[in-house]
Amino acid sequence: MPTIRILETPDEMSAVEELQRRVWPGSETDVVPAHMLITAIHAGGLILGAIEGGELIGFLFGFPGLEFVPDGPRAKHCSHMLGVLEPHRDSGIGFELKRAQWQTIRNQGLDHITWTFDPLLSRNAHLNIARLGAVCNTYLPAYYGDMRDGLNAGLPSDRFQVDWWIRTRRVERRLSQQPRGTLNLTHFEDAETQSLYAPLPLANGFIKPPLRFAQPGGRLALAEIPSDFMKMKAEDFTLARDWRLFSREVFDANFRAGYLVTDFVYDRAGNRSFYILTDGEATLGNVL
Repeated sequence: MPTIRILETPDEMSAVEELQRRVWPGSETDVVPAHMLITAIHAGGLILGAIEGGELIGFLFGFPGLEFVPDGPRAKHCSHMLGVLEPHRDSGIGFELKRAQWQTIRNQGLDHITWTFDPLLSRNAHLNIARLGAVCNTYLPAYYGDMRDGLNAGLPSDRFQVDWWIRTRRVERRLSQQPRGTLNLTHFEDAETQSLYAPLPLANGFIKPPLRFAQPGGRLALAEIPSDFMKMKAEDFTLARDWRLFSREVFDANFRAGYLVTDFVYDRAGNRSFYILTDGEATLGNVL
């Protein structure tokens, strides 16, 4: 595992700038330049680097922000970017960067971190929701407008905004040395979790969204998404767009009905991916 540490010097900021180009190729205007990174860290921001063999292979960037609640504005931390070079993905580096962020921001006296991610990217959902314990009840359609980088160009930039309540027992258990056991689809089926819809299998191995979905009625609900949305986007752009618009309707309707995303399940046997939506404070026993 690489070394995780805080980055602060101008040379380190230049390395972060270059790493962005390698992680998100295709649009120079989307790169946060070194001089802005330096300004952010001098104003209370945080940049963490994952270093292996003297090379920067991953980074995390966040900064202080405000959220507006009935009692007035309160401080939070905005986690803006997390990137890892392709050969090192799925090796736990993203999790370790977030764990270091969790430790650092708690020491700043804050209790809330927010960030956005594409809800159709199952790898990101597994990290953010299942492993880190973030929750979500905010859907942001076309949040970034038209994006031009190689990973996001061509589709509406819809995003989940997740809430990471870093002082809760839920999050502390996920990040502890003995985290909760992995839940699979059977656990939720045994709990009589409602399936909101059944995607239609296609001959090419992809799934197609149905014409309609059920309204949530129980305490737990399942919402399936494509397991490899980036591959779908590359091979069948129209189908990917159909999923974007369909999932937008599903999550918007569920969030307005008082549900929130509390977990994510990857069924390896069937190569299927599911969000778990929970009604209010309901949980699956004591294992969530």
